[in-house]
Amino acid sequence: MSNETQWPDSWKTLSHGIRSGRYTDPAFAKLEYEKLWSRVWQTAARLDEIPNKGDYTTYEIGDQSVIVVRVDADTIKVYHNVCPHRATALSPGGTGHFHNCKIICPFHGWRWNLSGRNEYVLERGEFKDGKLLDSDVALREVHHVIYAGFVFINFDRNPISFDEFIAPVRELIDGLAIGEMHHYWWKAIPIASNWKVAQEAFFEGYHVPATHPQLEPDAAEIIFNGEPTAETEESFAHNNVITDAFPNGHGRFYAGKKTPMAGHTKLGGDPVDAMAARLNLLVEGMDAMVLKEDVEIVRSLKGKPIPEGSSLGGEYVKALYTTAAMQKRPMPKPVPEVLGMWGGEIFVFPNLMILPHAGNAMIYRVRPDATNPDHCVFEIFSTKTYPAAVTPPRAEMQLVTDEMDPTQVLPIPRQDLGNIPRMQRGLHSKGCKQIWLASEQEKMILNMHQEMDRYLDAPKVTSGAASV
Repeated sequence: MSNETQWPDSWKTLSHGIRSGRYTDPAFAKLEYEKLWSRVWQTAARLDEIPNKGDYTTYEIGDQSVIVVRVDADTIKVYHNVCPHRATALSPGGTGHFHNCKIICPFHGWRWNLSGRNEYVLERGEFKDGKLLDSDVALREVHHVIYAGFVFINFDRNPISFDEFIAPVRELIDGLAIGEMHHYWWKAIPIASNWKVAQEAFFEGYHVPATHPQLEPDAAEIIFNGEPTAETEESFAHNNVITDAFPNGHGRFYAGKKTPMAGHTKLGGDPVDAMAARLNLLVEGMDAMVLKEDVEIVRSLKGKPIPEGSSLGGEYVKALYTTAAMQKRPMPKPVPEVLGMWGGEIFVFPNLMILPHAGNAMIYRVRPDATNPDHCVFEIFSTKTYPAAVTPPRAEMQLVTDEMDPTQVLPIPRQDLGNIPRMQRGLHSKGCKQIWLASEQEKMILNMHQEMDRYLDAPKVTSGAASV
């Protein structure tokens, strides 16, 4: 579909909005599989899923499945999850270990080594007139690149250069020590929404006062009980956020110059107690980006003078890095452009979000359902760097069976997940032809769809948004 007459109006990316069919139409979802997921670089795994020789993990997207295999300490291979004989899936799914470092088909016992070379075919002489070669039945590899602790894959036979793909955000990611962070916890949450709806909920800080009132109580009070005005809105924290839309669909948002590290705070009472209380909301609410040991470092500053020219935030950073140095724990580069990303987000097109803070990062990955555009799987990876004396655990995924169960999902993600299915239901309403997007706060959403359209061969936008 490459011209205006073949592209439905309900699929259009507009100059200030997105047509609702992009989130609800099964035909559009099918086109995504055909032209986006089959050609784009995407994250199949974290290296923590396969720490030892013979370990494997399975990645599924649509009707495609691959096995990511640890061949040795320095080598990773990615194979299509299929036996060349009768197409049996070699992995049942999930993570595991190949016994004796042999990949064996459970149907007829054909066998490969970890490098994908066939070692055994039962009754080999009956195949190809007795002339079957090992190369005929070698496991088929998928293009892959190891970067920042991720295994990126691309199903295209001739993919674009990964270096070209990642270039707009490489410098930002490189400074954050993401590749040196390891598994803390990992949960997969089935959600009743399109994959794009789910991830777009995390592309801005504009939603915080209404969705997470405990994090911005003054703004929430104005929204729910006060009289919002342009003047009162100036105090809302999202006004400090800077959002960038980058080439290749990537983006980021961050707090800009008005950060605690630069001495800008709205803390009342004892500054140390207030800062610790604020960070502890994130520990109790997510236990991901900010961890309890980070809060303890803030509390260790109680009663200590702040040197002239510094700030509480600056002293917190110094204490973090001093503690990490004693533990021989890797940390991000201590430079302003990296520190400024703490509490922000880097989006790697099409479906990866990295939210860093100190030596930790919360990572989101959202995958579409194979057949239903109204469903997806939302994954949360909590990662952190470990002291040199500690061996990081192998990453094991926990499947969440009820996203509203407080024993499975903590409060802040529950608040977000409560909105997402409601958005999906609204997109099916006959009263909704499109969603409207704020030009600054939500520019990452528009940028993502514009890049998607490049993959999908969509016609260029010729007019502005129509009425909802």
